Amino acid sequence: MEYILMIIGAVLVNNIILVQFLGICPFLGVSNKVSTALGMGMAVVFVMTLATLVTATLQKYVLLPFQITYLQTIVFILVIASLVQMVEIVLKKVSPPLYQALGVFLPLITTNCAVLGVAIKVTEQELIKGHGFSILDSTLYAVAVAIGFTLAIVIFAGLREQLELVDIPKGMKGVPIALITAGILAMAFMGFANLV
Repeated sequence: MEYILMIIGAVLVNNIILVQFLGICPFLGVSNKVSTALGMGMAVVFVMTLATLVTATLQKYVLLPFQITYLQTIVFILVIASLVQMVEIVLKKVSPPLYQALGVFLPLITTNCAVLGVAIKVTEQELIKGHGFSILDSTLYAVAVAIGFTLAIVIFAGLREQLELVDIPKGMKGVPIALITAGILAMAFMGFANLV
């Protein structure tokens, strides 16, 4: 039951984009088409899961035992950057259209604060709870957060595609209506606040 609550909380109640406001750059930048948003979401799922698994393991077995936790942010950024490079190489070989569609936003996963934020949040559980997340808990939490990221960006992309079909006043087209829509979507997700 604890895992179910953790997943529901990460996906809906504490959505990384709409509640915690991490990962806004790809949320606004890659959400013009559902297909591109889904591709970005899948890339984030892969990178966030793998990055959290690797960083939690490094934290537990290297940084803490050797008392070098002051290097945490630098180590985590290097791990995330390496993983993004791997995803970029794989996407270039496997799906060139998706690679082209993501363009500059794929390297931006390196600096996506959602990926680094989850890695750091998982390690902070050690300080908050005293016992911390296990490696399995950390990985499951990262998967749930990444699914929440994907859900938010795909819903937003669908709304933006629909907005292209309606008559919007000239001054509201583009970024203004996108920001208003994002705000309304965030308020809609607030409805899940008492779920967990």
